[in-house]
Amino acid sequence: MIKLLELLNEDKTITCENCGWKWELEDGGKDPYICYKCEHDNIDEYDVENEQDLKEFVTFIKEYSQMLNEADCGCVTEAEYHGRKVTLGKPMQGDIKKFKVYVKNSKGKVVKVNFGFGGKSAKGKRMVIKAKNPKRRAAYRARHNCDNPGPRWKANYWSCKKW
Repeated sequence: MIKLLELLNEDKTITCENCGWKWELEDGGKDPYICYKCEHDNIDEYDVENEQDLKEFVTFIKEYSQMLNEADCGCVTEAEYHGRKVTLGKPMQGDIKKFKVYVKNSKGKVVKVNFGFGGKSAKGKRMVIKAKNPKRRAAYRARHNCDNPGPRWKANYWSCKKW
């Protein structure tokens, strides 16, 4: 197991000896040393003695990092909002405004945040976000103070994230 730790710390990029394609070790899925482009097994190149230990270790690392991320941000992937299950922190097509997202507020209550162009102010118009234009992007982010967008349960946070 120590050898696997050393292996992961030394080089996290795998290069296929057959076709030269490169990928991150963590993106390899169940078989991190198999090239999904040409299906060549590269495990011999990386001198791994026990493939099963490697698979278990990679799975452990992924689960542990996910657990740490959830603990840091206080994230829960699903919650209940008005009696139905909703996914938290994932923007989606809105019903009142252009987008909506469900998040927990400071009191721990699940709230729906509506943001974007739409609603009564739209009056049938369609507005497209042109965030790829650098001048528009800079102007929007300056106008809305996106360096300090506020808490996750406010519309400005999510609008700035889109921009």
